[in-house]
Amino acid sequence: MSDWINNEITRSYNRASKAGEARLATQPRAAKAHYDSRKARLVVELTNGVILMLPPKLLQGLKDASAAELAKVELTPLGTGLHWEALDADLGVAELAAGIFGSKTWMSELARFAGSRTSARKASSSRENGKRGGRPRLQKSS
Repeated sequence: MSDWINNEITRSYNRASKAGEARLATQPRAAKAHYDSRKARLVVELTNGVILMLPPKLLQGLKDASAAELAKVELTPLGTGLHWEALDADLGVAELAAGIFGSKTWMSELARFAGSRTSARKASSSRENGKRGGRPRLQKSS
């Protein structure tokens, strides 16, 4: 190869390496991960000292997994993801830290389920609204 091509490859590689290092410095990464069967939680310790404790039933691909399967969590080489070989499941650490537990479809399903939950407070509020003629109408802005 010519010197020009080698110089261009080296320059591009160095630029990409610096960009990658800068991104890794600002992105949450896992230092350790394990499943705590006593608390039924996936525990992820980040490189900045933050510890996430997540219930597997909320995480896409882990909802029906056994404790033994959950215990086989592996970190990706740079700590940016978690992997379960037997479950064919992968989750991003940055996404978990941001409260994103799976795909858009998975998150929509979680939200739908959460919205269908009932409680004494919700029932009481509904009864009070009913006494007043139901849910107040939205005011149209002019």
